[in-house]
Amino acid sequence: MITVNNSTDLTGQVALVTGATSGLGWRFAQVLAAAGASVVATGRRQERLDELVAAILADGGQAVGVPMDMTDAESIVAAVDQAEAAFGTVTILVNNAGIPDAQRAHKMSLELIDKVIDTNLRGPYILSCEVGKRLIAAKSPGRMVNISSISATNYGGEGAALYSITKAAIARMSEALGVEWARFGINVNAIAPGAFESEMMDGMLERMGDISGHFPRKRIGRPDQLDSTLLYLCSAASDAVTGTIIKVDDGQSSR
Repeated sequence: MITVNNSTDLTGQVALVTGATSGLGWRFAQVLAAAGASVVATGRRQERLDELVAAILADGGQAVGVPMDMTDAESIVAAVDQAEAAFGTVTILVNNAGIPDAQRAHKMSLELIDKVIDTNLRGPYILSCEVGKRLIAAKSPGRMVNISSISATNYGGEGAALYSITKAAIARMSEALGVEWARFGINVNAIAPGAFESEMMDGMLERMGDISGHFPRKRIGRPDQLDSTLLYLCSAASDAVTGTIIKVDDGQSSR
C-alpha cells in the first residue's frame, strides 16, 4: 500500500543540486529528475551542466543548468535567484559540492585552506541559509540533504585532515539546522558516504592505488547505491526525520 509517508514521488518539487557537473552530483540530479522534481543543476563547468541538462531532458525530465561558484557568496545568491526564476521556490537542496585537500595539514598553503573551507563548509552554509529563509518567507516545507563523509567520524591520518574536519562540520550543520528549522517544516539531514566512484575518488585512487582490497566487500561503492537514501531524505517518506546523519559506506570503516 502506497501512502503519503512512504512515497518518493517528487512531482511539483524544485531541487537544487550543487556540484552536479560530475560524480555523485550528476547522479543525484538525474535521480531527482526521474522522481518528478524540476532540477536546477549547479557547478562551475558550463559545458558539463549543458550535457547533464540535455540528458535529463532526453529522459523526459525538467532541468536547467546554473553556474555557481561555492567560494563566492554573490554567485550563490544569484544562482538561487535564477533557480526561482526558472521553476519557483527551491524546496529541495542537495549540498553536494566539495573538494579534497590531499595534503598533510602542516604543508597546506593558506590559499588551499581557504578554498577547502569555503567550498566544503562556508558555501554550503550560506546556500542553506539563503534557501531556508526563502522557504520560511514562502511558508513552504522543504528538504535539505548535505553530503558529509564517513571521514567525518573515521580519519586514519592519510593526508586529508581538513577535508575530514569540514565534513564533520557539515554533519553538525545538518543536526543544528535540523533542530532550528523544524518549526518551519524544513527537514535538514546528511548522508555520510564511504568510498564511492567519483572524480574525487579517481584522484585518490591515482595517489594511493586500489584501496578496495582493504574493504570487507572488496569493492568501491557505485553512485546508484545512494539513490534510495537520497530519495528517502528528499521526500515525504522521511517526514519525521531531521537533524540526522545516515552513514552509507558498505561496511568499509570501523564504528
